[in-house]
Amino acid sequence: MAAEHGGERVAIVGAGLAGCLLAVLLGRRGVPVTVYERRPDPRAAGAERGRSINLAISARGLAALEQVGLKDQALERALPMHGRMVHPLGGAQNFQRYSADGERAINSIGRAELNSSLLDTAEATPGVLLRFSQRVTGVDATAGGLLLEDADGRVSTEPADVVLAGDGAFSAVRRSLRFDGDADFLEHGYKELTIPPRGGEFALDPDALHIWPRGTAMMIALPNLDRSFTCTLFWPKGDFAALDTPERVTAFFAAHYPDVADLMPALAADFARNPVGSLVTVRCWPWVRDGEGALIALLGDAAHAIVPFFGQGANCAFEDCLEIDRCLDETGGRWGPALALYQERRKANTDAIAEMALDNFVEMRDRVSSPVYRMTRAVQHALERRLAGRYVSRYELVSFSTVPYARIPARIRRQNLVLAGAASGGALLLALILRMLGRAAGRPRSGRRGRPRR
Repeated sequence: MAAEHGGERVAIVGAGLAGCLLAVLLGRRGVPVTVYERRPDPRAAGAERGRSINLAISARGLAALEQVGLKDQALERALPMHGRMVHPLGGAQNFQRYSADGERAINSIGRAELNSSLLDTAEATPGVLLRFSQRVTGVDATAGGLLLEDADGRVSTEPADVVLAGDGAFSAVRRSLRFDGDADFLEHGYKELTIPPRGGEFALDPDALHIWPRGTAMMIALPNLDRSFTCTLFWPKGDFAALDTPERVTAFFAAHYPDVADLMPALAADFARNPVGSLVTVRCWPWVRDGEGALIALLGDAAHAIVPFFGQGANCAFEDCLEIDRCLDETGGRWGPALALYQERRKANTDAIAEMALDNFVEMRDRVSSPVYRMTRAVQHALERRLAGRYVSRYELVSFSTVPYARIPARIRRQNLVLAGAASGGALLLALILRMLGRAAGRPRSGRRGRPRR
C-alpha cells in the first residue's frame, strides 16, 4: 500500500497528549484526520482518579508545544521546579539544583489540564474530527479498516488508509497486528496521594520536586496550581498489599515518611481508594507496517513506553510527532517514505532514553541522599560553569536541550575520558575543582518560589 498525501483517510488512535498534538500538526498541513478515543471526552467526564502522574515538561516538550502555539499557555499553567528537595530518613532535607546556574527548571503541569488544552486546539483545527467513546480493538491491515466497539458494545469497521496508533503502552493496535517487541514490567508499581494546601499555602517548597528516597522504594511530590502536591509512591507491589488496614497505613507512613505523614489528612482513605498502576518499558520494532489496505505506524508509548523517572515520557512522545511532521515535509507528503524515515530516526533515541530512565530510578531511590553523590553533582556543576558548552551533565542534556537522546551517552563517555586523562596528569585539576567547589558552597540558593501566576 502506498499512501500518497492528497486523499488518504488518516486515523489517529488515542486522544492523549501525543495523539492530539499530531492531529493539530496534520490538520495544519491540510491533512484531514479523525481521532478515535476509547474514553468519553475527559473535558466533560474528568480525568481518571489516581492515574495522572503529573508531568514534568522540559525543553523538548516546550519546543513541541511552541509549534502549535501552546508553549506560553502551558507555562502559565505550570509551576517551575529548579531542583530536587531530598528528604532522607533521619536526616535534614537538602536542595539539589537541576542546572549549574540554578536558573533552569522543569515544569510541573497536570496531565489532564495539558490534555484538555491540546483537545481544545485539535477541535479548533480545520480538518480534525474527534470521536470519543470509540474503542479501537484492532486494525484490518489487509482491508484497510479500524475495528471499533462503541460505548454500547456495538462492533463496526471504518475505512482507514493510514493508521497512526498513539493508544498507549498497552496498545490495542500493536497487539492486534502482533508487532515484534516485548514489555518489561518493573516489580514496582505506583499509587497517587495528595498533600492539600495548609492554611491556604503550599505545605512544602513549591520550587522543587520532592523526593523521599528509601533504598528499594521512594515517594515523590510535585506542586499544583491550587497549592496542593500530587504525591506518587513507587514501591514494590507487595508493599502496597501489605498495608491492608488504615492503622497499618498510618503507622507505616509515620515510621518511613515522618516529615510528611501529618500533611496528608486523607492518607488512609486515598491509599485504599486509589489504584496501583504498573510501570513498563515497551521495546518494539518495526514501528511501521505496510499492509495491502492500510499503512500503520506506532508512536509514543505504543512504540516505546518508558518508566517516568526522567520525566521524559510526554517530552519524548511529542518529539515523535514533530519528527513525523518533519518527515512528511522532506518526502513531499508521501506517507510510506515519511513513516519509514520517522522510525529509522527515532528508534535509537527512544532506546537511549528508556535506558537512562531506568538508571535514573536507581539514582532517585538510592543515590540522591548519598554525600558522595552530592559531591559528584557539585563537581559537575562547577565544571559546567567553568567549561561552559564543553562540559554538560547528562541531566542538562536530557532536560534542558534538544540534543538527540542517542547522542548523549557517547558525549558523557567522551567528557569523562577527557576528565580522567586530565586528572591523571597531576593535581592541578583537583585544586581547580576544589576552588570551584568552595565558591559553589558559599553561593546562596535562588530565592525563586514558583508561586502560581494569577
